[in-house]
Amino acid sequence: MKKLDIKLLTTLSLLIASQIVLSRFCSVSAWNFKIGFSFVPVVIAAILYGAKAAAAVAGIGDFIGAVLIPIGPYFPGFTLTAMLCGVCFGLLLHKVQTPLRMFTAVTATQLAGSLLLNSLWISMLYGTPYIVLLGTRILQCAVVAPVQFLTISLLAKLLVRYRQQVIA
Repeated sequence: MKKLDIKLLTTLSLLIASQIVLSRFCSVSAWNFKIGFSFVPVVIAAILYGAKAAAAVAGIGDFIGAVLIPIGPYFPGFTLTAMLCGVCFGLLLHKVQTPLRMFTAVTATQLAGSLLLNSLWISMLYGTPYIVLLGTRILQCAVVAPVQFLTISLLAKLLVRYRQQVIA
């Protein structure tokens, strides 16, 4: 990540605001699943600036969104998962976006982040048995993963084309 300057801070702020809007207003949510495009600003930060920026966009966006526009009670585990997913996207997609790296990033964030960790947090928060949650959350991952892969593929092509204009 480049040193903090006004352009970088402005870009990351816009990505955080976009993440909040996409997460809170443009997603389908229930108590045990969420389907939406809030990953897009995180992936943009990951591709352009790396793991630290993507983790910041994901974590700050999750925290501010949860405080200002709560869907349920705030639980820091979800913020941790969001940040870990940002780190994963950043490590795998910054500078090099091959189909294998995109597939690995989506698979890792969906399995480790969404399925395992977020299911654990929901289980702890609501007292629902962990194994029972996995059944419904597997369906969510099966729906979201291909959409994420296709979206990231399109984003990567667009951002690589315009990378010099956006960062410079």
